[in-house]
Amino acid sequence: MKRKSELPDCPVATTVSLIGSKWKLLIIRNLSERAWRFNELQKSLDGISQKVLTTSLREMESDGIIYRKDFGTNPPKVEYGLTELGKNLQGLLSKMAEFGSYYKSVI
Repeated sequence: MKRKSELPDCPVATTVSLIGSKWKLLIIRNLSERAWRFNELQKSLDGISQKVLTTSLREMESDGIIYRKDFGTNPPKVEYGLTELGKNLQGLLSKMAEFGSYYKSVI
């Protein structure tokens, strides 16, 4: 996790620094439903490259937003899910979805 001294002073900027990419938001959206395996996530996110997905998952794991569970099997089985900290983002995503629906209805 980042230290407080590494984060912006503005709370909005802090949030954007943690989840500000298009892909991170969509990954969190999916993980809000249940835990997913890497290939499932990649197939569900049309257009994401393996490199971008791997980087995004590692960053969010480092930030404490998601967890990575390695089952220690061969072939490897790894699962990703939201931590308690990450679950706090569900309200934000819900509001974003609400605004997106509203916006579509007025244009």
